[in-house]
Amino acid sequence: MGETGDVVIAGAGIVGAACAEALSREGLRVVVIESRGVGQGATAAGMGHIVVMDDSEAEFALTRYSRDLWDQVVSSLPPEVEFERCGTLWVAADAEEMAAVHRKAAFYASRGVRAEVLDPAALREAEPNLRSGLAGALLLPDDSVIYAPCAARWLMEQARRHGASLRLGEPVAELRDDGVRLAGGSTVSAGLTVCATGAWAAELLPALGVRPRKGHLAITDRYPGFVRRQLVELGYLKSAHGSASESVAFNVQPRQTGQVLIGSSRQFGVTHASVDSTILRRMLQRAIDYLPALASLSVIRTWTGFRAATDDKLPLIGPCPGRRNLYLATGHEGLGITTSLGTAQLLADLITGRQPAIDPAPYLPSRIRAPVHV
Repeated sequence: MGETGDVVIAGAGIVGAACAEALSREGLRVVVIESRGVGQGATAAGMGHIVVMDDSEAEFALTRYSRDLWDQVVSSLPPEVEFERCGTLWVAADAEEMAAVHRKAAFYASRGVRAEVLDPAALREAEPNLRSGLAGALLLPDDSVIYAPCAARWLMEQARRHGASLRLGEPVAELRDDGVRLAGGSTVSAGLTVCATGAWAAELLPALGVRPRKGHLAITDRYPGFVRRQLVELGYLKSAHGSASESVAFNVQPRQTGQVLIGSSRQFGVTHASVDSTILRRMLQRAIDYLPALASLSVIRTWTGFRAATDDKLPLIGPCPGRRNLYLATGHEGLGITTSLGTAQLLADLITGRQPAIDPAPYLPSRIRAPVHV
């Protein structure tokens, strides 16, 4: 018999670390199993963007709830998390996209989220390095960015202060209703099991329908002030939520170090983690299309990661259908960093029987048609 606890969590990315913190804060004995290091998977391949999204009411509810939770812990975050309330600029290239800006502005305003429409002159003043001729933008001033790997480590440290334990370097081979079996054959027993393995949930629980979606990132040398806010093209929404097997979009983030983090790309059906030079070139060219001076900056690192995507673009949070005592916290795709705290609090509420602050129904795994048997 291996180590025991009230809850065993598979995965120590930012979602798993947040779940460990929330559940250990409830007084539960939590054991976290991670094959690599804390925050070294998809968390390290994300942009650290804390953003309120409006693609659907369910997406809006979870992202807004999560952003509020991040705001509540800002004063406790250590400097290495690099929290920066830089805001998000959704950039419109033409009149059609500007119409979308006005629709988004109305959506946010009706729900109490601050948003400001910028005309071309105001956009130029806000971000001088953007190309001329853009139609305008929507500014969400309360969005922020963080350095997600350090945020995950901070969350895990908080969990350990509440009594959680962490086991690194041991891949989970099987998710059981009474714990997990590790690749080496040993077991960790618990009353509840939580799957927070991100894209690798597809291997452990194939019936979930979670699919790995590969993404590329690039980061430049230090150029303080080159961009001031998170910059995203309106076309990003088509890319992020479309069905195409490959796509790129303009998505650029200022880092507190003065570096510029460049995304984004998405690929389905690709299993190798190596950088795809063709996709990378398309992604960088898309960024240069919006920020021409970016072509003169030095890119010092490129890397990839796999994000957990679901068919309906919403995460799986709650009891796993067809299983006893197995809970899910996966399927966040590109919003895992934003929604990690909201996911963890929803999960803690469901496990303890407390009424959640937002309706959990849109995220419950029971919407999956097929039961997920052992």
